[in-house]
Amino acid sequence: MAVKLRLILLLVFLISAVFPEAAAATAPRVTADAAVLIDVETGQIYFAKNHTRRAAPASLTKIMTAVVAVENGSLDDVVTVDSRSASVSMGSIINLRKGEKITLGELLTAALVTSANDSTVAIACHVGGSHARFITMMNAKAAALGLSSTRFANTNGYHDPNHYTTAYDLARLSRYALGHPKINDLVQTREATIHWIEPPEREEKIKNSNRLLFRDYEGIDGVKTGTTPLAGNCLVASATREGRRLIAVSLHSNDRYRDCINMFDYGFKVVKPVTVAEKGDIITSVPVTGGIKDRVDIIAENALEIRIDPDDLPSLERKVEVKDPAAAPIKKGQYLGECVYMEKGQELGRVRLLAGEELPRTGWYRQLWDKVFN
Repeated sequence: MAVKLRLILLLVFLISAVFPEAAAATAPRVTADAAVLIDVETGQIYFAKNHTRRAAPASLTKIMTAVVAVENGSLDDVVTVDSRSASVSMGSIINLRKGEKITLGELLTAALVTSANDSTVAIACHVGGSHARFITMMNAKAAALGLSSTRFANTNGYHDPNHYTTAYDLARLSRYALGHPKINDLVQTREATIHWIEPPEREEKIKNSNRLLFRDYEGIDGVKTGTTPLAGNCLVASATREGRRLIAVSLHSNDRYRDCINMFDYGFKVVKPVTVAEKGDIITSVPVTGGIKDRVDIIAENALEIRIDPDDLPSLERKVEVKDPAAAPIKKGQYLGECVYMEKGQELGRVRLLAGEELPRTGWYRQLWDKVFN
């Protein structure tokens, strides 16, 4: 059986001819031990610093707690506070008391807006049936999302040697979580009032722990703070401008809010759209067997635009993937492969490649055969 091979042509994109000298480094200044900036729509990484290094997530854990809660529970469910939830007293809490009744939606609001630790335990015991089973559900969800460097040991982010993640995993988790309308709404809520069912007169006003929401910075719309002595000051933030939403993560930071602002400035102001292929552009030529010529030009099916820091253009690469070898006859417009544009090992975009011309088989009799029967 014939084996189909793939021809991988790695070509350095010679845009340095257009930008002969790289400008001064424009990467954002961050104080965090680990940080990352990604595009919500594409998942593209715009900036990274130790983004795959294992770290303690503190209350950023509650992003996963919220995901598991909304996907496995009903926000209208009435939760009866158990003794375990009522016993939580460390960090931010809403002072849940044993026997009280409150909806799952109100508990979720407290967890995401004011980072209430007792509310996450109540969520876990109700949705999971037990705190331990809910932790299993969190880890199963992390695995399903491909967060291979993440493990949870609790719902709120208390330090535990078996409780860890990375800046990149948190960015990917947040990107997924923001797809849930309820979570997306709560992470940008500045203030709220928590209401109990029993006692009916009880309520508590809460304020979002994410101070970035209260700053005069265009487009801020989330997400979550986290702080413990070992994790340090942590933040997952999001901002939207002109239809583009970015997520910034800052872990163990000296100034988490400024870190994220600097990353957003970089993503919105420095990273630019660049057209790397126009429709019909000849990308390269590839070998052909049995044709009247031994090579055929391949062209871009459509235009392709990517976003990139102009300083990184000289390192942009394109990888052309086609069947090796192509066999005649080849029709004009026939699909032959794809061209992938990459920078520092990250795929930024790809375009389908088509034959730019018709290429008959060799010999007049074969050409006649092709015209009559093809």
